[in-house]
Amino acid sequence: MEAMVQPRSPADVESGGGGAYRWVADGGRRAVGGGLRGRLDALRELIALSRTRLDGRTLEGAGRVLETADERYRLSGEHTVVAIAGATGSGKSSLFNALAGANRSQVGPRRPTTAEPVACVWPGSRPGADGLLHRLGVPAHRRHVPADGSSELRGLILIDLPDHDSSATEHRAQVDRMLELVDAVIWVVDPEKYADAVLHERYLRPLAGYAEVMFVVLNQVDRLPGDAADQVVDDLRRLLDEDGLALGEHGEPGAAVLALSAATGRGVGELREALGQFVAERGAADRRLAADVDAATERLRSVYVAQSRVGLTERARAEFDDRLAEAVGAVATGRAAERDWLRYAERACGSPWSRMRMRMRMRGRRGSRWGAGGFGVGASDVGMTGAGTAGAGTTGVGTTGVGASSRGGRTRAELAGVGRTDAGRGGVARGCRTGRAAAGRTQDGWAATGQACAGRSSTGRNGEEAEGLTAGGRTGRGQGPVGRQWEAGYARADGAAAGAGGASALDGRAAARPVVEHAVRTVAAEAAHGLPAPWAHAVRDAADRGAYGLPEALDKVAAESEESLRGGPAVKPRWWTVAASLQGMLSVLQIVGVLWLLGAVTGVGDATAWISGLLPAVLGSVGGPALAWMCRVVARGPARRYGQDAERRLRSAAAACGRARVLEPVAAELLRYREVREQYAVASGV
Repeated sequence: MEAMVQPRSPADVESGGGGAYRWVADGGRRAVGGGLRGRLDALRELIALSRTRLDGRTLEGAGRVLETADERYRLSGEHTVVAIAGATGSGKSSLFNALAGANRSQVGPRRPTTAEPVACVWPGSRPGADGLLHRLGVPAHRRHVPADGSSELRGLILIDLPDHDSSATEHRAQVDRMLELVDAVIWVVDPEKYADAVLHERYLRPLAGYAEVMFVVLNQVDRLPGDAADQVVDDLRRLLDEDGLALGEHGEPGAAVLALSAATGRGVGELREALGQFVAERGAADRRLAADVDAATERLRSVYVAQSRVGLTERARAEFDDRLAEAVGAVATGRAAERDWLRYAERACGSPWSRMRMRMRMRGRRGSRWGAGGFGVGASDVGMTGAGTAGAGTTGVGTTGVGASSRGGRTRAELAGVGRTDAGRGGVARGCRTGRAAAGRTQDGWAATGQACAGRSSTGRNGEEAEGLTAGGRTGRGQGPVGRQWEAGYARADGAAAGAGGASALDGRAAARPVVEHAVRTVAAEAAHGLPAPWAHAVRDAADRGAYGLPEALDKVAAESEESLRGGPAVKPRWWTVAASLQGMLSVLQIVGVLWLLGAVTGVGDATAWISGLLPAVLGSVGGPALAWMCRVVARGPARRYGQDAERRLRSAAAACGRARVLEPVAAELLRYREVREQYAVASGV
């Protein structure tokens, strides 16, 4: 027979060289250096990292493996525990007695004959067998020593187990328990029952991963005539191969298959020699525990191995940022900032007469704000600050409600149709004729929405079009955590508005609720794609928890952005001052020219001097509008850059908010999965 393993020299064994363990004072062993120790440590770390993600039943098997390993390493490392298992009448007790050299286990026709395990211990150079036998549950009166005391099997603890097919249930249970604790097994079969389905389906096939610590012995070959023994052995090898059991042939690791007769002694010497080499190597416990770890990690494969590459791509992150920017209205804010910059430029570079007209128009607008029909909708002319009181009504039905100002000029109008108005050019949006609210963004805040009306409304002077900021006109009831939160109608503590019918106020950004919810749901699905079910669930939970605080955070970000834009450009361009000075000079020329002409007409001055007054009057009257037009043309480039900068700042703030509340928790879960996946790879020996 070819040996299962190549034995090491006794000196190498005693020193622990090349092995996975070292001796300790109590006679036990501890793992040293890589190999099995690293796999066990990785499995222990894997369980620790997974306790909050996986249920206890999933990790129970792996936990038992660690307990078994710890218990085995505390006991003798010099002894190798080998069990003899077989069916009723297979002759395993006869083989036990043949190896022991005396009748240590009862043999007889009564079935079952072996009611409790019997042990034979070949003493080693160190004590420690009693601890192993106590762990196995072998009674003291069933512990024996060999008759010949041969040294070739020194350190062997041979156990004769009850029949695995015994009619007594407690016998079968005892066999199953001890098979989980021994270091190696000798399966004894006979020519009649070597193909028994119970043996193959219940034991050999499930234990195929333990081939390196397994012997399969065909006993009673003396009953077979001629070359029938070889034929039965070949058929037995075929069945073992179908069971997935690796066979130790041509020097490869695997189960050794032998044919012998315990009654006549034929082949027993070969088995004794193989056992001697196997015990001298002292690696059976390591191989057995390595197979236990293999089995445990294979059972955990479905909860740790992803179906595809996992993680958030840059594209998914960019799409998430884009959706958050859409939710806070970054594009509309940038366009509004661009128009505001142009308006400030027009105000700074316009003639004194145009500035005077703008002030008079604003005074009239403030005065009409307290009319009987309700409050007006819009913003004050100066610095985008707004008057703090917003109108609320139902367009198209002639019913007006009462609004209330929000701190910092943020409006609430649940039933009002509000478009985006320029500062000082407020008016009621006329985009919805059904009486439902049109959501838009005013210069001084957000208008709350009932049902969004898509489209553009005309407001203010010169019929300027205003863009509604309704997140694409989409509204609806959200079903996710974001939707539930906004559905509750959270309102800012600094202001709210109610219609005449007493309806509760809604935050104007509720129009963007589906956008935020869809963004969170999409990025969570992208991050969880391909992950095992428990980790995919953990990723989605992390995204959902972050989504609960996301609406308020985005609301605050947008409010801060509006407040920063409220006073206009922080640094006024110098050419505004130059243009304003030129406008003043042209106005003076205009006044001087007009007075000169009046003097000539009324006779106060020389009647022929009107020609001298005409030139400055014309120059002042034409030059002022011409200069204002030129300033508007020149202002378009800086205004566009100013709007783009405002959009970029709001977009970055919203993205930072999303990263902190959603992307970072999701990334933390993905990192945790990568850590456990690495530990799983080490534990599984990949």
